[in-house]
Parts: sequence; structure tokens; C-alpha cells
Amino acid sequence: MQPSSSAAPIVLIVDDDELVLKSIDGLVRSAGYRSALYASAVELLSKPLPEGVRCLVADVRLPLVSGLDLQAELAKRGERVPILFITGHGDIPMSVRAMKAGAVDFLSKPFRDQDLMDAIACALLEDIRLKELEIELESLRARYESLTSREREVLQLVSSGLLNKQVASELGLSEITVKLHRGSAMRKMCAQTLAQVIRMMEALERGTLQNHTPV
Repeated sequence: MQPSSSAAPIVLIVDDDELVLKSIDGLVRSAGYRSALYASAVELLSKPLPEGVRCLVADVRLPLVSGLDLQAELAKRGERVPILFITGHGDIPMSVRAMKAGAVDFLSKPFRDQDLMDAIACALLEDIRLKELEIELESLRARYESLTSREREVLQLVSSGLLNKQVASELGLSEITVKLHRGSAMRKMCAQTLAQVIRMMEALERGTLQNHTPV
């Protein structure tokens, strides 16, 4: 079923060619998506991005700020938006740079309408995945914040590879006390194994989750 409500995914389209802009706009709207049109990267960056499930379709060669520079600026601002690049003058180094920076796809003009829509569908699914991971990370942060300062110390040392007796020596506690703090911390974090604790602590340090593995 295609989305049709006001909560439908939105496709942000950036192209300085008005004909291309209107053509892509018609395609995404015919698929039931919403759209937001921008004649330049500067215009997009000057406004708050629309909320909701979204992706960005951008020409690589744009006036003043290129598509690749737009990608870099959005990343710098912490805006996680799956990006699909289109271009009539692309080359391999350019596409490699875009993909390494996280672009979902890189299409050369002229492209088939179906290829574009398939790429947009993949980009929107990626945005859903990113939002789910962000929600999971927020839950993880909240669980970590619920720990006492001592429980955090114990968890950090345990996740660094120290045994209970080594943690006890490090903190000047008895091994039994360390076990109690460790057990309480793992329950609050909803961790069943040491491996889970290590993944959780790494995710908190990175500030991101890298896969769908529950933490």
C-alpha cells in the first residue's frame, strides 16, 4: 500500500534545473509521497528540514554549494538523512566519495523512472532503520543514566576486560560488593551477558548503534 496521509514519507529534492525538479516531484507524488523542493543546497540549508521519515535526492553539481558539500554539511550538523545523488556529469571518483560518505545510491542522468523510485524506496527504508536505532540508543542512554555512580564505575571496568577481583582491587571494594554492583547494573541495563554489556558501552561511547542487534 502506498502512503497517502500527511504522515507519508517526504522526499527532499534539490536541483537547479526546474524541469528536473518538477519531473521528480511528479514522480514522488504519484507514488503517494510528500515532497519539498529546493533550487539549491543553500536554500535547503537555510531552513529547518521537514520532520518524519525522509530522504534527500540531490544533484551533485549545484551552484555555490555542491551536492557533496551539502552531504558533508548535513553530517556536520548531525542531520541523518539518507541521500541519493543524481548527476549528468558524474565520474567514478565522485561516486566513490559520495558512497563512502554514506550516500544510498548514485544515479547518472538520464535514468529510468523506476530506478529512481526504487532508490528512493531504499533510502526511505534506511531512514526508518536509522530512526529505530536512534530510539534504541536513547533507551540505552536512559538505562545508563539510571545507574548509580558506583555501578557505572564497575560496569566500565568490567567492560574493559577486568575480572571481578581486579575491579575490586581497583576500586578498593570486596569482590562480593563488586558482584552485587555488577549484577544490579546489568539488570538495569537489561544485559544478560558480558558481551552485551561491552556492546552497550561501546555504543554509548560512539554515540551510535551500528546494527539491529538488540542492546
